[in-house]
Amino acid sequence: MDKVVATAEEALADVTDGRSFAVGGFGLSGVPEVLIGALYATGASGLAVVSNNCGVDGRGLGVLLAAGRIARVTGSYIGENKEFARQYLAGELEVELTPQGTLAERLRAGGSGIPAFYTPAGVGTQVADGGLPWRYAADGSVAVASPPKEVRTFDGVEHILEHAITTDYALVRAARGDRHGNLVFHRAARNFNPSAAMAGRITVAEVEQLVEPGRLDPDEVHLPGVFVQRVVRLTPEQAADKGIEKRTVRER
Repeated sequence: MDKVVATAEEALADVTDGRSFAVGGFGLSGVPEVLIGALYATGASGLAVVSNNCGVDGRGLGVLLAAGRIARVTGSYIGENKEFARQYLAGELEVELTPQGTLAERLRAGGSGIPAFYTPAGVGTQVADGGLPWRYAADGSVAVASPPKEVRTFDGVEHILEHAITTDYALVRAARGDRHGNLVFHRAARNFNPSAAMAGRITVAEVEQLVEPGRLDPDEVHLPGVFVQRVVRLTPEQAADKGIEKRTVRER
């Protein structure tokens, strides 16, 4: 039952090229940056990543993007990452954009054993009708476009069929966790981390504070240990290193 692994590098030692990853975080909040660094160190390439966004230039998943390690992204927001936008528009990266709530539910459904579900989100748009550019050609034309989705009407409202997402690995960050893999997330870090963790066949969690089994009140656990296979304890320095995507202050 003890799922603690000594280092992040050891936790990802079995990663090979072409693997898929669900990665928690939103912007730079709750991003498993230590595990992303360990993934970078493996040298693996051709990766498929499922994440709300792809970090920012120089941090988070942006580190893997800049190195050309990511082949495909499923997300909802290109965001503040100029390299992400450049690779997508240049045809170097395949990108499946999906509504944010739909993305979260596709991950949760994958972890719950639900193969697909209907949602009204995206009805009447290219999300439903198809034609969203997944990959551009070098001349700027669309090389790969999204296919149309099945539409059904429930109680007079049209819904589209969305397929669940499962991945080879999931990387998440938690504020606290025990040796059995039970996790607690802190405030905004409880964004995509629980749903991403559920979707991974092998889920690796980096935790800022590791406690012994029984120390976490069951009522405060956000993610049960059944969804987590490996736990990495962060050093105090690693736990304190948290990026701010946009620092804003008011005048004194």
